[in-house]
Amino acid sequence: MTFAVPSSGGQPAEAAVQEAGQPSGLAPSVQGPLPAGGVEAVDSAAGPATGPVGRAAAWAEQVGRVGYARVACWVRLSPPAVDAVFAVGLFLATAAALRAPLCAHPQTLLPLHAALVLPLIWRRRAPMAVFCTVAGTALVQWCFDVRIPTDVALLIALYAVAAYSSRRRALLAFAVLEGGILLATLRWSVHDRGAGTFVSLSAMATAAMVLGLNMRSRRDRLASLEDRAVRLERERDQQAQLAVAGERARIAREMHDIVTHNLSVMVALADGAVFAQRRNPERAATAMRQVSATGRQAITDMRRFLGVLRADEPDALRHPMPGIGQLSALVEQVRATGLPTRLGVAGDPSDVPVAAQLTVYRLVQEALTNTLKHAPAGTRAEVRVECAPDAVTVTVTDDGAGPAVPRDPAASTGHGLPGMRERAAAYGGRLTAGPLPGGGWQVAAVLTLTTPEPL
Repeated sequence: MTFAVPSSGGQPAEAAVQEAGQPSGLAPSVQGPLPAGGVEAVDSAAGPATGPVGRAAAWAEQVGRVGYARVACWVRLSPPAVDAVFAVGLFLATAAALRAPLCAHPQTLLPLHAALVLPLIWRRRAPMAVFCTVAGTALVQWCFDVRIPTDVALLIALYAVAAYSSRRRALLAFAVLEGGILLATLRWSVHDRGAGTFVSLSAMATAAMVLGLNMRSRRDRLASLEDRAVRLERERDQQAQLAVAGERARIAREMHDIVTHNLSVMVALADGAVFAQRRNPERAATAMRQVSATGRQAITDMRRFLGVLRADEPDALRHPMPGIGQLSALVEQVRATGLPTRLGVAGDPSDVPVAAQLTVYRLVQEALTNTLKHAPAGTRAEVRVECAPDAVTVTVTDDGAGPAVPRDPAASTGHGLPGMRERAAAYGGRLTAGPLPGGGWQVAAVLTLTTPEPL
């Protein structure tokens, strides 16, 4: 910034004042060049004062604002700087109170004065060391019978120990300070209101310690709240990841049941049509029409499933979710592939929730699909569903038509049986799958309806 200050002879003299590193957040009156008109504009804005004195006052005010803003910004960004400024300020303030004694005895008082105040610069980084230094200096002062008001640094050091060190060290520092108060009272105030002096000084020490402990408790509470917020945010992210993983598993199960079952039926029908093409063209045509119907059913199921994920699917609301009532159509579809299947439903399916009925349908669908893929020719299957007010029991068996074909669940690398177990576990139920003693295979599941439905 450049100020044009008129000289005594009436001719303007240039006085350049450059401010390097001026903070960008200052007010327009502090930062940037002067307004049009130079110092005269400042004079008119500052008030009725005119002439060199008014212009000099305006210039000093501008420079003072810049310096204050820079110092405030520097102090805010550096906690050690705050301690340094505080210690220096306390040093100067107490030195002003001791101006006459310091001038009379500088060799004795100045070292004690500096040793009591200047260690406070490190009161946050080493509170106990600072207290010991200040207390040791005070003991030397007591030994030389010197009384100075700089002893207030003991209270500040005690506060620092209580605020930034352990509670045990704070109690130890408080006991040391109480001992010093007792020694000072016995030497300097035992005949002049000694009890009152001891009580008042002890109250000051207690207040300093209590303030430090409260500051430490507040800081610990804020730290615990920050840690809790971080943990809650981490748990929220974990819950979101688990929800995403669960939704992916659910989508994978649905896609597996829809695609695998329908493709297995279509492959079986296509193989039958090829086999019967020459001997019985009519049956081959019927099988191919069944293939077409199965493909359309797969598309319908896919649209229904996508309608849950996509709000813009137009056919989603027109396709209800399959349930126990659709098991007869599923069984007919399996029969068309050449697998004789019987269906038996006991109880009232209307009492079963819709989501549980979908689970029953998927369990039966997956069990019959496994029978189509693994059972030998000539196998017969049977599906039984028993509906009760508190549970639904699903059993799918096949006779295997001879020696049982090994279908070890542990050796399976597919997703059918694990997906079935996950569906049953969602209702607090259990699922068992294994060979029968006389040959064949059985899948049995029990769904508990008394637990809340899965979301």
